[in-house]
Amino acid sequence: MKIHFDEMTMTAIWLKIDEKLNEEPDPIKGMTVTYSFNLAGEDGGLYGLALADGKAVTLIGDPGEVDCALAMSVKDFKKLLAGNLNSTTAFMMGKLKVKGNIGLALKLEGLLKQYSF
Repeated sequence: MKIHFDEMTMTAIWLKIDEKLNEEPDPIKGMTVTYSFNLAGEDGGLYGLALADGKAVTLIGDPGEVDCALAMSVKDFKKLLAGNLNSTTAFMMGKLKVKGNIGLALKLEGLLKQYSF
């Protein structure tokens, strides 16, 4: 069942991400990485995602030091989650800014595709 992100608040979306990743941990097993998301626009803000030992932890607010920091609009983030935005194309068009390990940003898109958002 597809999730309609346009109708959800960012807080609800992050709770759903946390729930999905932890109820289906296989794709995140063996990963140890931290991400920050600086989302601009209505309902935007700072968010974090930490993956370690087959568990996901989401954070609403500044996650501090991370391996990969992403900046994009709330609208584009929702498209990325829904599988309607290619991260490479978004990066090339300036819709996605990455600080830190760009390979981790690309890996994130592949990871998200394994979940039915």
